[in-house]
Amino acid sequence: MDASPYDRIVAAKAALGGDLAILAHHYQGDDVYRHADFAGDSLELSSRIEGLDASSIVFCGVTFMAETAAVLAKPGQNVFIPDPKAGCVLSDMAPAPLVAAVIKRLRAGGRRVIPLTYVNSQAEVKAVCGRYGGSVCTSANARIMVAWALAQGEGVLFLPDQNLARNTCDALGVPAGRRQVLDVFSRGRTIDTARLAGKDVMIWPGQCVIHSRIKPAAIAAFRAEHPGALVVVHPECSPEVVAAADSCGSTSHIIGYCEAAPAGRTVAVGTEINMVARLAKKYAGVKTIVPLMGRGCSNMAKITEEKLARQLDDLDRETPVAVGPDVREPARLALTRMLNACRAAGLR
Repeated sequence: MDASPYDRIVAAKAALGGDLAILAHHYQGDDVYRHADFAGDSLELSSRIEGLDASSIVFCGVTFMAETAAVLAKPGQNVFIPDPKAGCVLSDMAPAPLVAAVIKRLRAGGRRVIPLTYVNSQAEVKAVCGRYGGSVCTSANARIMVAWALAQGEGVLFLPDQNLARNTCDALGVPAGRRQVLDVFSRGRTIDTARLAGKDVMIWPGQCVIHSRIKPAAIAAFRAEHPGALVVVHPECSPEVVAAADSCGSTSHIIGYCEAAPAGRTVAVGTEINMVARLAKKYAGVKTIVPLMGRGCSNMAKITEEKLARQLDDLDRETPVAVGPDVREPARLALTRMLNACRAAGLR
């Protein structure tokens, strides 16, 4: 009888030992998640890369995460992803040539606009930001990085997630009148830079197709059915959803919030379903964790236990994630700025 994917992965990990590190995002399904040497959100996983000595890093997530790992990896380390087609709709909303064109437009009058890209973006976009003195942020450190970017120049271009941008501005106290969602669909040609002179934060019009589906009505209905229950959501949700929730934060924040919730309480979680289901199992019988929505990320779901097993069966023959030096170096600079700023702020 052929060995199961589970057994093949266990055998490969035993054979490769310290030469292999498997990283998994919290949105992975349990059959993949259970094999991870390290699990976390985007910031946690990015921070792990520099400390890894494994020659092979397998990233169970979506492609922009594997690219980030490849950018931060040491010489001689190879990064793999079990399905290179596991993309991200949000990252596709901000292609690098368009980002570069918009930055040039915003800087045309001599204004030093600092680009700050959410980690949910292509390596080429991170490279563009690096070349223009900018950096990267995650949902866990967005406040730190927007404050950092505001201190570097004369305005910030935040991309590609408009909800994370608006929620971060709300948290930092950036007035609504000092920010502007941009029209980027004509390569920036219709952007009126004179009208943006009083804007501190200029916002790309992208959004996560999963989190943007959560509506305030879902929270209202949940509270009506469960009086006294708690609600925690991801900052890729709309500001209206965030305002209706009890708490908002990254996947790691959500995990901590559920852990800290008193025994016997009910907590509704507004994020990707795999992580919510995992939390519900963990706290079953102690507290009740329920989803605000029942949707999973279709791209995260492309990473399966069988695909991971197949990749580990003959890792030497697999093609690693490729990021050319013209992209890797400025993208690494942008990511290093983020990691340094977070360390300086005491966030790791």
